[in-house]
Parts: sequence; structure tokens; C-alpha cells
Amino acid sequence: MTTLPNQTGAPAAPAVDCAARVRVHPWAATSLGSAEAWDPVVRATVDVLLASPVPMALAYGDDHVLVYNDAYAELLGDRHPAALGRPGAEVFGEQWQAPGVGGVIEDVYRTGQPFLEAETQVAVARGSAGQVEQASFTRGHSVVRDAHGAVVGVLTVAAETTQVTRRLQSLGDLTAKLAAALTIDDVARVVLAYAMTSFDVDHCVFAVDDGPAFRYVRRIRGEMMDEADERLPPLWKRIGNDPASPLVAAAQTGRPLFQPDGSPLAKIATDRHERRIRALAAMPLRTASLVGALTMGYRTAHTWLPAERALLYAAAELVAQAAERARRFEAQHGTAQLLQRSMLPEHLPELERFRIAARYDVGVDGNAAGGDFYDAFELTDGRLAIVLGDVAGHDVRAAAVMGQVRAALRALALTDPAPGTVLTGLDRLVTSLGAESRNEEIFVTVVYGVLDLADGTLTVASAGHPPPVVRRPGTDGGPATAELVGVPPGAPLGLGGQWHTASLRLEPGDSILLFSDGVVERRHRPLSEGLADLVAAAAAANSGDPRNLCSLATAAVAGRTDDDVAVLAVERAVALSRSATMLVPAEPTGPSRVRQWMSARLREWAVPEPVIGAAILCTSELTTNALLHAGTPAQVHIDLSAERLLVSVADTGTRGSVTRARTDTLSSRGRGLGLIEELTDAWGTDPTVRGSTVWFEMLIPPR
Repeated sequence: MTTLPNQTGAPAAPAVDCAARVRVHPWAATSLGSAEAWDPVVRATVDVLLASPVPMALAYGDDHVLVYNDAYAELLGDRHPAALGRPGAEVFGEQWQAPGVGGVIEDVYRTGQPFLEAETQVAVARGSAGQVEQASFTRGHSVVRDAHGAVVGVLTVAAETTQVTRRLQSLGDLTAKLAAALTIDDVARVVLAYAMTSFDVDHCVFAVDDGPAFRYVRRIRGEMMDEADERLPPLWKRIGNDPASPLVAAAQTGRPLFQPDGSPLAKIATDRHERRIRALAAMPLRTASLVGALTMGYRTAHTWLPAERALLYAAAELVAQAAERARRFEAQHGTAQLLQRSMLPEHLPELERFRIAARYDVGVDGNAAGGDFYDAFELTDGRLAIVLGDVAGHDVRAAAVMGQVRAALRALALTDPAPGTVLTGLDRLVTSLGAESRNEEIFVTVVYGVLDLADGTLTVASAGHPPPVVRRPGTDGGPATAELVGVPPGAPLGLGGQWHTASLRLEPGDSILLFSDGVVERRHRPLSEGLADLVAAAAAANSGDPRNLCSLATAAVAGRTDDDVAVLAVERAVALSRSATMLVPAEPTGPSRVRQWMSARLREWAVPEPVIGAAILCTSELTTNALLHAGTPAQVHIDLSAERLLVSVADTGTRGSVTRARTDTLSSRGRGLGLIEELTDAWGTDPTVRGSTVWFEMLIPPR
């Protein structure tokens, strides 16, 4: 319970000079008596409290008449100025009798023993608008004795600890957020946000070693940041081993630096923001495998108090440990993903009448390799083989088995592509692998089909794998339909089963979607519900474009999956499409080159002007993102069919990137997700072997 009043939300009285009020108050009518006759000690106490910037109050005499300063008046709120010169019991009414309020003053007055209260919350009106907020205070109460040594009052000093309390609370938040940070990029985002909000600094830099030098990311006060910027990879820059840099000095020596005033960044300043910094703290980040630093700066002089330094030490230790964990994760994740994706096709066939797309998303444990795989390749007789399979497990062994199965399937299909023959050969391989490793738990499922590119006939067989989904556009303007292909379910590979085929014909506009069980399986939900959700999502798609279907499939079933997700889609085009590709250099002029090239190409193809304008704007934003955040050239590919325009922007940057199960958080810098979502009919991101691809689709209105 506080000895200061808890406010009810009433606006604070306008700021008043308490010293002036004390001079004119009729003290003769109170137990203090006429001001001219005050005891010298009492007068000195009043002079001290009136001059103090911290809240102070004197409760004088047996009736505890109040004398206080301006800072204390803010705590009194609407009780000021009437409280001046009145007994405490009258000022606070019933609250005076509450435990820990008037009783504390009376006990100190009666016993003469000082008392230090624990931290308590007080509602305080702040600013000219009188906005009430909860503030933390620690109060000390001590007796005031007159010149003869008699106790005549109690002096209360209230020290506000709101900032310290909030910083300690934010340190707890920092711990929780760093625990969820997987990559160095994640750590950087968390640390920069923490420094800017908790310490209200003007300048913050987070740096880690990068070979013989360092790479760093910076945040400054006044930057225009939106939700999209926070989710994009930070903009890293490099700095050499310059001993004049406080950041480098702290990182290399392991000793912190605290400069309260001066020009700490003058010798290494790269812009006006750094030249304006006067106070700087540089904290080393050092672990067994990481060297770095965290700096915070102010544009005004700033005294780094012991409590603040202790908080910085604690924060730096947390950040260093999180950065080391993130570095280990990135190394392990990079190895696993390189193994995983090196076994998947880097490029799918480009055909005149058929379009193909695939997508692979790692499961919740992005640090492990998995056994899902897909493939599409042309056969010696001109037909197309398509396959999607799943080797049980989430480790390097599962990925190794997957690679063997995929390689064997290609070899078998190029010899005799009949589905029954291929699955029989794979069955023998899996049986042999199990016997060789003395492990009978190798579990492999596959759906495999052969597509005749001349008439669209697809012959497909399944070895324990979920059946594909076929999507057909509506007739006479009706809605599209989708259904599971009625392929007979065969036994998984390695069990010596027999497999039967099903045949269907893909008409122009039809699409076939192959998928792994991670797409439709969810805990505590029947598999039939997941399959129904996937079929419904395919039917509701704006078009049968395979890239769009792959994106929709990975998000068709609600809830998170613990499994990897692989999808492969093939569409039989209504008509031949036109396409073009441009390699954009990682230069400032890159986006403008893309705009000029794309404008000329789309107008040459007679694309409607509204589509051209929106497509160029979205492409420019995505290209800028790729150049800024991947740091590599970008490849822009446009594909125009009768019904839609598809644009993709690919980069080859892998630095600090982690592809999770849901990779729909990329957005265009500055304008956010709203731009892409508002101007396009569908969009998504696809991980590739050496980078990522962001794409969007715009439907062409009928002429």
C-alpha cells in the first residue's frame, strides 16, 4: 500500500510554484505557526524540499500538516493545491487509515525510527494533457528534529524507479524473445528493437565477426519503419578492424566503453547521424565461437549510471549467448538444407503446352534434413515423368535414402517408364537397403505418373501415397471443380506389393497436384478432413497456374505441421504463353532497368495498361528487396498466357536466411504486404536450392 495517493484518473492541476504558495500561506492558523517563528531546522528542511527536483513532503506536528514541493504536487493530482498546510488525515480522508498509508507516517513520528518502503505503484498525471500512467516509486521516511532534538515531523522522499523497473521488465521480454530467435537476423531484429524502446537511444549498432572483419546492422532514431521492414532481413554492412571504432575496440578487447560526452564516432563516422552522437556505450559480445559488440548512443550528454551499466552488462550477456546459438543453428541448418535441396531438381522442364511448378517447405524443426522429394523429367519417348515421394524420418539418413530412391527412379523410368515396372524396381531397392542396414523400418511412399504431352493422358500409380488432386476449370463460366484422383492405393515400397494404375486426361486448363502427407495431416484431425480442405482450396483457386496451386496447397489445411511439405503441380495450358527473362545487376540502377524492360515487353505483348502499371510497381518493389537484402543479382521472369500474367523475382542470396514451414512473411520494403496483396490476384514465396523466389500472378481481364 502506498503512502502517496492513488489517483482516480482526474487531470492534474496546472503546474504551480509551491515555493510561492508556501511564502503566502497563512501558517499561523496551523500547528506550524507563523513562518517568521519557525524553528531553524524546520525552515532549513522546508527550503531543501522546495528546491529539490524529486518528490518530497514534510508532515509536521501531531496532526501531520503537509508542506511539499512541485514534484510531490504532481503525485497529489487534484488534491493539490488544497492539500498545502492541511493535516494529512484531512487531505487523504479514509485512505489515511488504510494500512501502509497514514500509519507509516505516524509510526515513524512516534518511534523516531526511519522506514524505507518497498517499490509501489502510483498513478501520476504526466504532460500538459494530464494523461494518467502508473509510475513506480520507492519512498524513504525519516524524522525531522528541531534545534533541541525533539521530533517535530516526518520527511518523505519519493524516488521514482519507473524507468529502472520498466528496463528490468524489458530485460525479461528480451530473454523470451532471444530464446525464440533462430538466426543472427532474428537476434539483430530483437536486439535493435530492445535498445530503441528500453533505453530510448538515438543510435544502436549490433555487430558480429565475419571472417577477419565484422558485419553490423544499425538502427537510428527517426527511421521510417513499418511492419514489413521488421520482418525482412536486416541490412548488414561490413566494417574492418579499425582500432578507432569503439565497436571494434570493445569486440576485440572484451572491455566495455562508456563515454558520457564528446565525439566518440567522429573518426569513423559515415554520415551525419554518427557525427551527432555525443554519449556512447560499447558492450563486447564474446563467447567461445563468436566475437561482436553492441553499441548504444545519444545525441546529448548522458551519464552512464551504475544501475544502467549493470543492466547493459546483463543484456550483452544474453545477446552474446543468443547470437552464438543462432550461429550454430545457421551452420547446422545450412548443411542440412544444402543436403536436402542438392537432391532435388534445381530446374524443372520448360514445355510449350504444359507448365510445371514445385515447392518444398521444411517442417517445424528447420534444423534437420527430411525425406520428401519431387521430380519431373522428360522421358526418351517424349513423355513427361512426374513423381512425389516421402521417406519417413527427419534426419540425414532419411535424406540419403531419398536421394538413392530418386536417382534409382530416374534410371528405371528412362529404361522402362511404365508405372508398375518403376515401382517394382524401387520396391526391390528399398528392400535391399533395409536388409543392408539391418533396419526393417525404412518406410517409403511414392506417387508416380507418366504424362503424354501430345494428348494430355496421365497414367499414375501410388505406393502407399495420398492420391493426387485434379482441378478442372468451370464450363460456360461456371466455378472450377477439384477432386482426388481415383488411383488404387498400393503398398508402400519395400513390402513386396503390387501396384495398379489409373488414367485420366488433362484437358486445356486442367491441373494435377501431387503432394506429401505433411500437406494434409494434422494432429487431432482426421486425414479425410485435411484432404477435403485441400480439394476445396484447389477448386477455389483463381486459376490453375501450378505455382499458385503449390502456394495454396501448403496453406490449405489450418494448423501447424510437424512434417516436411512437398508439392508438385502440372497445368495443361489453354494456349501457348510468351515469356522473357532479365538478369538484374546488384546496382542502384537495377530497379529502373527492370521497369523500362518490363514496360516495353508488356506493351509489345498488348497487355492491358492497368495490368502493366500494377505489375511494374510490384516487380520494382520485389526487385529492390532482392537487391537490398540478398546482395546478389536478381533474375526477373515474366510469363504471359491468355488468362494471366505471372512474374517471379529470384535471388541467390542465402546469408542468414532460414525457410520455415510457413514462408509467407516476405513483403515489399516500405509499402508492406498491402501492396502485393492489393494489386495482385495471388502471390507467394518459393525456396530454391540457392536462394528464394518471390512471385505474383495477375489475371488478364477478358477483352
